[in-house]
Amino acid sequence: MTTPSLRKLEVDLDVNKTTLHNWKKNRPKLYEFIVESYKDREILKMHLESMIKQKKLIEEEIDITKNRVI
Repeated sequence: MTTPSLRKLEVDLDVNKTTLHNWKKNRPKLYEFIVESYKDREILKMHLESMIKQKKLIEEEIDITKNRVI
């Protein structure tokens, strides 16, 4: 889990680097919340990818079992 780059934050939040630096300096809780949100988002994405892989494996197993029965 890495912190998002300033460039990514700029684009996603539609703010400039100066604003981000000001938030980091003057409103550290807000900045920390934003960074933690991105980390949570990354974790959710990893879980979703894992679930998709599991679904594919289960579907393959179902197909193999169907072919045995037929």
